[in-house]
Amino acid sequence: MTAYAYDGTWAEQRPAVVLHPTTTEQVSAALRIADRERIPIVPRGSATGLAGGSVPLEGSICLNLARMNRILSISAPDSIVMTQPGVITATLQKAVEAQGLFYPPDPASLNMCTIGGNVSTNAGGPRCLKYGVTGDYVLGLEVALPGGKVMRTGGRTIKNVSGYNLTQLIVGSEGTLGVVTEMTLQLIPKPIAQTTALASFTRLPDACEAVGKILSSGITPLVTEIMDHDVMRAIDSLIRSRGQTPTFSLEAEALLLVAVDGDTNAVEHDIEVIAEVLRLSGATDVQRARTNEEAEALWEIRRSVSPAIIRLGNSRFGEDIVVPRGRIPQMVALVKQIAKKYDLTIAVFGHIGDGNLHPNIVCDRRDAEMMKRVEAASHAIFDAAIELGGAISGEHGIGLLKTGYVPKSVDPVALEMMRQVKKLFDPNNIMNPGKKIGVRDAVTW
Repeated sequence: MTAYAYDGTWAEQRPAVVLHPTTTEQVSAALRIADRERIPIVPRGSATGLAGGSVPLEGSICLNLARMNRILSISAPDSIVMTQPGVITATLQKAVEAQGLFYPPDPASLNMCTIGGNVSTNAGGPRCLKYGVTGDYVLGLEVALPGGKVMRTGGRTIKNVSGYNLTQLIVGSEGTLGVVTEMTLQLIPKPIAQTTALASFTRLPDACEAVGKILSSGITPLVTEIMDHDVMRAIDSLIRSRGQTPTFSLEAEALLLVAVDGDTNAVEHDIEVIAEVLRLSGATDVQRARTNEEAEALWEIRRSVSPAIIRLGNSRFGEDIVVPRGRIPQMVALVKQIAKKYDLTIAVFGHIGDGNLHPNIVCDRRDAEMMKRVEAASHAIFDAAIELGGAISGEHGIGLLKTGYVPKSVDPVALEMMRQVKKLFDPNNIMNPGKKIGVRDAVTW
């Protein structure tokens, strides 16, 4: 039970029982019984989520979907893949790439997270700027509903306006409306080439503004990843602990990782234009990868962010906010002001091209007084994002950690309609209650 009591957050609660279905029929049967007996049921994939979405409730059923892990079919003519929810994201990507196809969404946990979890949270990743998020590739779903009915939405076609778009309603619903048991995903041709550059900036605002200048040049990069000085310090420490020498200088204030893909000639042209834009924007050093090995070394810097930040303290509290791209410099400045106000280190990195930032509050969970400041700082970050016209989550979801802020970030009429949708799908409120929009009462409304 303990193994199924937690996810990627600090929240923890043991379920009453864990079920391991392997078929849609078994999921349907579980939902029929749970609905009849008014037992909360919480779907779970690999539990890599960072908002508490798959943390069980007391007395609940944990529905572990990890054994529904078969890729059902790949169709090159239709450019689709049909898959069960327990398939690991990287596994699916490799399977379709072997046939010359490409599934772009790439959350940082792609080697561990499941496709079902990605659909549940509408997960993103570094490639979102160019290719979009998970929901942009979901064509159809099979969904088991409370009471045991099984619904199919969408299909195998890119265009489909028959009735309401229930497919996209389920995407991002975090298991609060039903359980996705099968999905049909759109694929695109695999890009021929890709290359990467890493730029150092002495001023963080210059790095932020450089992205807008790149886009104004007519080029849409594959990736634009920002890392502030606190992140750089952490990565420098981690790299040196491995007996290696960092390729960047801590005299810089920020790093910007940029990648492009496409055909070989276009990639060569685009990276040269981007390198020049970066220099004109204030970059003091631009490292361009000339080989796959060099590209991998640059990417390793970005992949090291999460484990590196831990080295700055005993733990970290990772946030996920999104603001209009033009307001990123302002948001970053506000985060640093919040860090100073609450006497905390807040390391900032994220997918700057689509306005998605991940402020990470360095902390020690054993220090009760510090944790009060951490909570206050996280609330201040949410407030700042909302004030700038942004949202409290870009890709991690709401789960149970952010439900208190949903009324602040969603139009009140829209929120009431969301509650009505929840009641329509799940009248007895057994599906992951208390998550997403905060409806907690398991029987009455």
